[in-house]
Amino acid sequence: MAESEENSEEMVKRKSESRMLAFTGGAAFLALAVSLVVSAFNSYRNKSKKKDLPRFNVRINLSASEILRLADQVIAKSKEVHDAVASVPLDKVTYANVIAPLADLDGQQFPLVQSCVFPKLVSTSEDVRKASAEAERRIDDHVLTCSLREDVYRVVKAFAAKGECVSPEAKQYIDCLVRDFEKNGLNLTVTKRVEVQRLNAKINDLSLRYIRNLNDHNAHLLFSETELAGLPSEYFKSLDKAENGKYKIKMRSHHVAALLELCKVGTTRKMVAREYGKRCGEVNLSVLDSLVELRHKYARLLGYSNYADYAVHCRMAKMSSKVFDFLEDISACLTDLATRELSVLKDLKKKEEGDSPFGVEDLLYYVKRIEEKQFDLDFAVVRQYFPVDLVLAGIFKITQDLFGLRFQEIADARVWHDAVRLFSVFDLNSGDLIGYFFLDLYAREGKYGHTCVVALQNGALLHNGARQIPVALLISQLQKDNEGESCLLRFSEVVNLFHEFGHVVQHVCNNASFSRFSGLRVDPDFLEIPALVLENWCYESYSLKLISGFHLDITKPIGEEVCKSLKRWRNSFSALKLKQEILYCLFDQIVHSADNVDILELYKHLHPKVMLGLPILEGTNPASCFPRSAIGYEAACYSRIWSEVFATDIFASKFHDNLLNHQVGIQFRKKVLAPGGSKEPIEILSDFLGREPSIQAFIDSKVEHSL
Repeated sequence: MAESEENSEEMVKRKSESRMLAFTGGAAFLALAVSLVVSAFNSYRNKSKKKDLPRFNVRINLSASEILRLADQVIAKSKEVHDAVASVPLDKVTYANVIAPLADLDGQQFPLVQSCVFPKLVSTSEDVRKASAEAERRIDDHVLTCSLREDVYRVVKAFAAKGECVSPEAKQYIDCLVRDFEKNGLNLTVTKRVEVQRLNAKINDLSLRYIRNLNDHNAHLLFSETELAGLPSEYFKSLDKAENGKYKIKMRSHHVAALLELCKVGTTRKMVAREYGKRCGEVNLSVLDSLVELRHKYARLLGYSNYADYAVHCRMAKMSSKVFDFLEDISACLTDLATRELSVLKDLKKKEEGDSPFGVEDLLYYVKRIEEKQFDLDFAVVRQYFPVDLVLAGIFKITQDLFGLRFQEIADARVWHDAVRLFSVFDLNSGDLIGYFFLDLYAREGKYGHTCVVALQNGALLHNGARQIPVALLISQLQKDNEGESCLLRFSEVVNLFHEFGHVVQHVCNNASFSRFSGLRVDPDFLEIPALVLENWCYESYSLKLISGFHLDITKPIGEEVCKSLKRWRNSFSALKLKQEILYCLFDQIVHSADNVDILELYKHLHPKVMLGLPILEGTNPASCFPRSAIGYEAACYSRIWSEVFATDIFASKFHDNLLNHQVGIQFRKKVLAPGGSKEPIEILSDFLGREPSIQAFIDSKVEHSL
């Protein structure tokens, strides 16, 4: 599974960061579908005109100069607080003069920092976006400086050593403060600390060099139209032609993935897969070798036996050995199913291409061919059943009914574009305001190019007793259809929208006392679990019908047979696909756990072992074009599978038999969403499930929907 170049900058960014309506009743929903689409976002509007919102501290529509001025104010205030904490005599440290000021600073400044930073993602003004990027640079530099302040560390450490009785959440916050300083080497001698910082700088430089090498790689192959048989006319329109009339296939993920999935010519698929897998060859292999060596040195200076143990220690998995056990258990449990899946693919290739051996370059193509034969799914037709307003209304209904929420759109709110909408969120039982969220759904020039949720304001209990509530922003890239027509969503966009709205709910339902543990600031192994749980509603007939309706007559939801096909399609060849992902995760974990690994030989050994005898494609070197091991996910590539496995356990155990079980939904909100990062994830999940989470439901779900 190759990482797309389009995500490379996102990885770089991740490396640098320190930091509706109340509907009830399914039958009533369908009966009133027509009127709901018209009124769904108007019924409970706040009629006030751009008035200040209660407990909303995010600043909207700042000019370029205002952004830079605010950034400087944030930095000045932060320095003032850190200086004050640093000045506390070690024998006079108290919670009130050391910990509370730092916690309050985090809570109060988070929405101000985000006010400076988020415009670079969404503003229509290039000047504002540039100022926002500059503000982020200044703030990041300041955050780095603060993280290296030995005077503040000594004071925090002195308070931690007192062992004063504090709440469990406060104790965890103090431990996090100490750990953050010590991850920068502040508990080491000056000589070792300098070495930690030197290694960190060199690691960052090499990581970026690996990504730049991939981005700068501009190789292509030439093919005639006959050699590209099976590819649609739209694909050919995207290609350049050489002087000899042949088409240029650039070694970019969007060109390669489509070709490997659709091209009927096996020799073409093999040539493209080999060239794509050779990108940056020895140069990036050398970079990765150096990176791994430096990471091990870095980890050992900080007291860990290897880099994998360092990376995993503060995550839900805790130990690299536990990650190995997890991956190998999943792989072993899926071997029989994956073998049957591979046999089906091999049989079809033999029928279509004779005795040509089956290789990894054939996987995408023959999976696609089998799916076309097995599933009566025309995704162009499926799209006609998902007008965006109806999908949103359905998502709103499901999440409100499940979690006891009420969403209310705010009319004439301050926004940065007229297509952006702002909603307040209330607890349905108490009527209390618990948060806000923005929807910025449509693509436009200058806007951030990926779908994501951004926390603009974290929930926190400030030292004066006031409760700061969460504010979230959902950014998407939906393409508006012809003027006056409803935007129709591809099914993948429906799933993405539901997933990201799951993060919105996760953020606004958080009830942690510290901004540090609020909303999306949780263990990375846990972060995706709530959103992945909610994705399941996109594949169940009951909920699919709630979020769908034919665009010319929305009283007609998607058909039952299509719903069943979508669910089967979701699990189609899932064991084989997961085996391929496990291969990369094991590689990532091994190189970051052991010294002097021959990376190329490791791949040659692992590939047939995990992929049921399929050898690595001759001449390729996956380690040279696998960005996740270079930056962003180093020693943590397993995390996505980890999250999916435990999300499946939650859905199968608690929601599968009753999709709108309000009582279970409220328990999920209180026990899983509310704590955020204030409790250990394994404790959170065990409390909700009534037992420790298991891989069995995940394995059962794959086998149940197998071929």
